[in-house]
Amino acid sequence: MKVTVINGSPSMDEGNTALILTPFMDGMMAAGAEVDVFYTKKLKIKPCDGDLSCWLKTPGVCIHHDDMAWLLPELGESDLLVLSVPLYVDGMPGPAKNFVDRMIPRGDMRIEIREGRCRHPIREDLKPLPVALVSSCGFWEIEHFDHLLAHMQAWANNANSPFLGAVLRPTGPVFKGMLESGMQFDDIFQAAKEAGRQIITKGKMSSETLAVISRPILSR
Repeated sequence: MKVTVINGSPSMDEGNTALILTPFMDGMMAAGAEVDVFYTKKLKIKPCDGDLSCWLKTPGVCIHHDDMAWLLPELGESDLLVLSVPLYVDGMPGPAKNFVDRMIPRGDMRIEIREGRCRHPIREDLKPLPVALVSSCGFWEIEHFDHLLAHMQAWANNANSPFLGAVLRPTGPVFKGMLESGMQFDDIFQAAKEAGRQIITKGKMSSETLAVISRPILSR
């Protein structure tokens, strides 16, 4: 199984989100997945201009000649896309959103009715690409992720791709600080690794496993 991970954190492997992403990837690889990681901070991805040339004039090919030119074919060969982002202003960081917008060439200009709503299908030469989210935020309440989750679910639905769930860690900066002070959270890291194993072997993650990853580590 081929997995593409998009790390959308400006801090890349040193960020709060990476604390959970790393064991999650370890679990996927332990289950036999081939995992490739790309960093939006290192990628050159221009914003979408919205002229739809990738549908109307050159189907599947964007007018921008940047890193999406080779990344889109990479996604076409992938069996799972993991988007890893910190929560920024109730959503994802701008470079990660540019990446999501620039996946429009995977779509088709035709309109079909799915689940009672008008949607665009993906191109006939492509397979659906299941999506999962890994995210952290600074606040205590898990509900701060609601808007990002709604966005991810809507995007997956419109892209005709299953949304396989989210690995979420509230109080990210405090979590990192407590780790650096010597506190141990082996259960959280083991659960993140188990979630990675589950998503490869079962195609989903258990609610019990995800709850351990998100569990409170201090009182509000």
